[in-house]
Amino acid sequence: MLDPDLLGQFNGALLGRLTFSWPDAPIQSPLPAGRHSLQFPEGREAVLVVPEGLDADAPVPMLVLCHGAGGEADKMLPFFVRWARAGRFLLLAPQSMFPTWDIVIGGHGPDLERLDIALQQVAACFRLDPARLALAGFSDGGSYALSVGLSNGELFSHVIALSAGFMNTFTRQGTPKVFIAHGRSDSQLPFETSARPHALKLLEEGVDLTLLPFDGDHRIVPEVVARAIAFFMGETGAEWSASRPVTPSA
Repeated sequence: MLDPDLLGQFNGALLGRLTFSWPDAPIQSPLPAGRHSLQFPEGREAVLVVPEGLDADAPVPMLVLCHGAGGEADKMLPFFVRWARAGRFLLLAPQSMFPTWDIVIGGHGPDLERLDIALQQVAACFRLDPARLALAGFSDGGSYALSVGLSNGELFSHVIALSAGFMNTFTRQGTPKVFIAHGRSDSQLPFETSARPHALKLLEEGVDLTLLPFDGDHRIVPEVVARAIAFFMGETGAEWSASRPVTPSA
């Protein structure tokens, strides 16, 4: 990590820093239940899923979900929408400007800016819960979640990395809880050269870490998603996840 005395010499975006700040209160009416598109001047939309029965007057948990390389929101959402409906939390799925996330290609840029805008748009309609704001992702999206989540840990309470390849953080803020799940037989991003060194580094730094190796290759496993959601929702979430099916639903 960079010396704090040097941070002022760098543009915050280059270090993966978001500019989003918590508003005092929403300035627009809550969006109705269903799927909504958040538009940007260029590039693909972000998808926001609002579950039914949401108490818009109370702080609302939200999970931000990042797809893998060459992917899109709709490849990830079927594994998570059921849980958002059951747990009554918002599900925000941004989409990379290019085939994968900017940090993978050459450094923070348009995807970080668009994530900032998406967070602002959601916070304009809902009172988000600072204790339950997660950044999650799979594969390159998991690497993005680790990198951006740990760089903005005063914003994200939880970071969830599923089969992530790398962790690129120039500076750390806050103390988010981290969940890493990775297949022992991952043929694309081997466990021993990704999840294991990430976990050791985070543990050395005193991070509150949950590591979940599983039998399997580079894929999303419904049972692992259930464990990740339980991690995000806390003890209550763990109890409710055990009592609900884990079959993904669109």
